[in-house]
Amino acid sequence: MSPFHQILGNNLVANVTNFTVWFAITFWIFIETQSVFATGMIAGVYLVFTAGFGFWFGSIVDHNSKRLTMAASSAVSFALYLVALAMVLLEPEGSFENPYSLYLWAFVLVVMLGVIAGNIRSIALPTLVTILIPEDVRDKANGLVGMVTGIGFLTTSVISGFLVAWGGMYLVLILALATTAIVFLHMVAIRVDEGRVVPTGDEPHLPKRVDIAGTIAVIAAVPGLFALIFFATFNNFLGGVFMALLDAYGLSLVSVQEWGLLFGVLSTAFIASGIIISRTGLGKNPLRTLLMVNLITWSVCCVFTIQPSIWLLAGGCFIWMLLGPYAEAAEHTTLQKVVPLERQGRVFGFAQSIEQAASPLTAFLIGPYTQFVVIPFMTDGAGAEAIGGWFGTGPDRGIALVFTVAGLIGVLVTVLAFNSRAYRRLSAYYAGQPDSVELEEAQKPA
Repeated sequence: MSPFHQILGNNLVANVTNFTVWFAITFWIFIETQSVFATGMIAGVYLVFTAGFGFWFGSIVDHNSKRLTMAASSAVSFALYLVALAMVLLEPEGSFENPYSLYLWAFVLVVMLGVIAGNIRSIALPTLVTILIPEDVRDKANGLVGMVTGIGFLTTSVISGFLVAWGGMYLVLILALATTAIVFLHMVAIRVDEGRVVPTGDEPHLPKRVDIAGTIAVIAAVPGLFALIFFATFNNFLGGVFMALLDAYGLSLVSVQEWGLLFGVLSTAFIASGIIISRTGLGKNPLRTLLMVNLITWSVCCVFTIQPSIWLLAGGCFIWMLLGPYAEAAEHTTLQKVVPLERQGRVFGFAQSIEQAASPLTAFLIGPYTQFVVIPFMTDGAGAEAIGGWFGTGPDRGIALVFTVAGLIGVLVTVLAFNSRAYRRLSAYYAGQPDSVELEEAQKPA
C-alpha cells in the first residue's frame, strides 16, 4: 500500500474518533442536563475554536513535517482525552447534571480542544496530496480525501449514540484513547519522502510565525482566489441550515430508528462519490465543476422538502452527499495548483478558519429564527394563508420553507458566481493564462 493510501486510512480512523467524541459529548450533555442551551453552547465553542486555531495550525503545517504534524495532533488529542477521562472519574457529585457548572464546562473545553487538535489533519492532508501526487491526478486523490471526510462525519452519529447509551462519556473516552494511540503509532511508522530540504543557513526562509498578513498577500496575489474562499464560506453558511434543521425535519416524517438507519444507507453516497472522482477526475476546469455541483445541489434543496415525503427527502439528501466531495475536491485541487507549497498550510488554515466556522454560525442563528418566526408564519400566520393550501402548514412545513428559501438563495448566488469576473480570472490563472481575461475584456467594444 502506498504511503498516501496509508495516511488516508489513518486519517479516516482519526476522523471517526474525533467526530465521535464531538457528537457524543453533545448527546451526553443533553441527556445529563436536558438543556438545549448547553448543546447550543457546544456548537459555539466549536465555532470559536475552529476559527481561532485554523491560522495557527496552518503555520505549524508549513514549518514542519506534515506526517509528524499529524502524529503530534494525535498525541495532543490523546493527552486531552486522558485528562477528560480523569475528570469523569473524579467528578464531584451532580456536577455534570448542572448546565451552569464550572466543572462541566471545564470538561467540555478539555474534550473540545482534543477534538479541535484533529483539525490540523485536514490542513496537512491536502498539502501531502500536493507533495505525493502528480498534478494531473490530484483531483482524483482529492476525491478520496473528500470521501474519507464525509464517511468519518456521517458514521459517527450512529456510533456515538450507541456508545453514550451503553457507557456514557466514560466508554466514549476509553475507546477514543485506544484508537488515538493506534493512529499515533501507525502514523509514526509510515515512511514518507516529503522532499524537505535541510536549511544550511545561507538561503532565505519563512518566518516561523502565523504571518496572517503574508498569507492574505499570497491569496490576494492570485486573481479570484479570495472570491473562491468566500464563495465556499457562503455555501457553508447556507449549509448550516442542514446542521440545524435536517434532523428535526427528518424526525417529523419517521421514527428515530428509521431516521438513523436511513442516514446510514445514505452515507454510501460519499463512498460512491469518492470512487467516481478517483476514476474520472474533475475535468479540465475544477472551478467549473465546483459551480456546476453547487447549482445542482441548491436546485435540489429548493424541492426536496416541497412536500412532506420521506422518499423525496432521502433522494435529495443522497444527491447532496454524492456531490459534496466534488465541491471539496475541486477547491483543494485549485488551491494546490495556484498556491506555492511553502504557503499552502497557511492558506488551507485560513480557508478552514473562515469556511468551517460558517455552518455552526448559521446553525446557531437559524434554529431560534425558525422556531420563533418561520414556524408561526407557516402554522397560523400569513404564510399558512398564502401557500398553505398546496405547501402544507404546521411546524414541519415551516422547517421545509427554510430549506426551500436557502436553496433559492444558493441557486441565485451560484449563477452570479458563474458570470463573475473573479470566476473567469481564477479559471484563466489555473489554466496558466492569467492575462487572457484582461486581454479579452480590452478587445471588447466600448
